[in-house]
Amino acid sequence: MAAPTSDADWSRVRLHVVTGKGGTGKSTVAASLALGLASQGQQVLLCEVEGRQGIARMFDVDPLPYAERRIATGLRHNGTPPGVVHALHIDPESALLEYLSMYYKLGRAGRALDRFGVIEFATTIAPGVRDVLLTGKVFEAVRRNSRNKGAISYDAVVLDAPPTGRITRFLNVNDELAGLAKVGPIRSQADTVMTLFRSPRTVVHLVTVLEEMPVQETADGIAELTRAGLPVGAVIVNLVRPRDISPADLEAARDGTLDASRVATDLEEAGVDVADGLVDGLLAEAHDHAERRALEDAQRAVVAQLGRPTYELPRLAGGVDLGGLYELAADLKKQGLA
Repeated sequence: MAAPTSDADWSRVRLHVVTGKGGTGKSTVAASLALGLASQGQQVLLCEVEGRQGIARMFDVDPLPYAERRIATGLRHNGTPPGVVHALHIDPESALLEYLSMYYKLGRAGRALDRFGVIEFATTIAPGVRDVLLTGKVFEAVRRNSRNKGAISYDAVVLDAPPTGRITRFLNVNDELAGLAKVGPIRSQADTVMTLFRSPRTVVHLVTVLEEMPVQETADGIAELTRAGLPVGAVIVNLVRPRDISPADLEAARDGTLDASRVATDLEEAGVDVADGLVDGLLAEAHDHAERRALEDAQRAVVAQLGRPTYELPRLAGGVDLGGLYELAADLKKQGLA
């Protein structure tokens, strides 16, 4: 697996925001990063904000409530006992109720508002308010204070964030509130959140695959985040195919010059019954694979020009289960991201 393209130092980062185009596996990468970070006894919180209960499915646990739950232990590192990964499913209604309870002592009154549907109404007509509530809870998890008595103090928080096309708008909450609230507690919270999001303690990692559209969306996302003054982290190339065929054989497969008789002989020596059409089928698959590899190599060159530290994760043959997440976490740690 590829080494990082630079010796980036992520040790100061407390909040790792993970985004990516749909289908690139950003949630898988976020979960793997959380497991990788939970080493050397560290406490890590893995958050999701999209309402899909993706964390619960990946870790094969019950659907998460609006509460921090322990879901896994991290990687063992140099004989040090591993840390713990907790998870939190954040929804705007529960975040607003907590906000009202912590800052305005509106416990029962807040729940009454929820019964009347006021909270759903407010977060539906004002999406900027919704994002302030979601990001405000992430901020609280990163910077715990005395209002949240008995809460765990985390060494790192990993946010499985909205897709690349929405990430800047989601994080840039004070701009989103510009037409809704110029003063008041919501605006004040948005401004406070932005001090964290624009600080060296936060980075936004972008997940892509080696295809033209996701790579282009990654490039556009980096440019948009940069314009908004939000700190861009690494580009994580996911679902990379094995690279165990020599360049010469790949070129021959693309050109259609592989020796069919040699392939048939190798199969027979391996004890395979060479039925009619088998060799032709294998040569066609080799051609398709070689074409695919050439396209991936072209996109890898584009990724290299983005100017960001780059890490690669393999396509797991058996799919992604909990064991696969630990395998990917070990890859991220070996490459230096976790």
